[in-house]
Amino acid sequence: MNLKELTKAEEQVMQILWQLNEAIVKDIIERMPEPKPAYNTVSTVVRVLEGKGFIDHKAYGNSHVYFPLISEAAYKKFTFDKMMNNYFDNSYKSLVSFIADEKKLGIKELDELTALLDNLKNKRS
Repeated sequence: MNLKELTKAEEQVMQILWQLNEAIVKDIIERMPEPKPAYNTVSTVVRVLEGKGFIDHKAYGNSHVYFPLISEAAYKKFTFDKMMNNYFDNSYKSLVSFIADEKKLGIKELDELTALLDNLKNKRS
């Protein structure tokens, strides 16, 4: 499937569905922060997500129970790959350098990163 980037509202609904595995619109709204959006607003977002192929539903009478078709891991990989391509020219060196500079990582954190990389390198040798 060709994934598409989600809007902030769509991603918020997906985060909730990934946590719950399945839910009705009311369940989704209950998990949202205040001020809670209107039922019709969330219902519209859910229908858009269904149209994009991110979720599907089971009908029980007049109720619809929604569930994810795309895993959180698959979407995470999609967004990470897009970020790497669009902002870091697919360079992990650029990514790590950006994180270290932007988050002003201290010596301890840089040492921890170095140890992590050494462990990964040793596993692949």
